[in-house]
Parts: sequence; C-alpha cells; structure tokens
Amino acid sequence: MKKPANPPPPSFEQSLAELEGVVAALEQGDMPLEDALAAFERGIGLTRICQQTLETAEQRVRILTDARPDAEPEPFDTK
Repeated sequence: MKKPANPPPPSFEQSLAELEGVVAALEQGDMPLEDALAAFERGIGLTRICQQTLETAEQRVRILTDARPDAEPEPFDTK
C-alpha cells in the first residue's frame, strides 16, 4: 500500500494570512477554552513557519550580498 504524499507546506503569505485570522479570532475572546488553546497552538505553529521562511530568505540575501563584497550599495528608488 502506498503512503499518501505529504502536502507541501503553506507559503509565507498563506501562513501569515492564517495567523492574522487566528489572532483576530482569539482577540474576540468568545471562543471556548479548548478551541482557544487549539487556535493558540496553531498560531504558534504558523509563527514558526513564518520565522523559518524569513530566516531562509535572510540567509539567501546574505549569500547574494557576500558574493559581491566590493559592490557599492545602490539606493532604493521608491518612485
């Protein structure tokens, strides 16, 4: 019998949107305790996913910028 494939982890944007929904639901304060604890636990998991994604992105940026140590910083054009 074949094992079911694990679904891919949610994207950063999906995780952040779900986390915002969890926070909003918890802030309303009308959830039963067990549901609030489950939501809090899910929020912690989503926070970890987001943090890991941001750390990975930061590492990639460091690798790219370290590859050109003599490069001059370029101004960011906001126009």
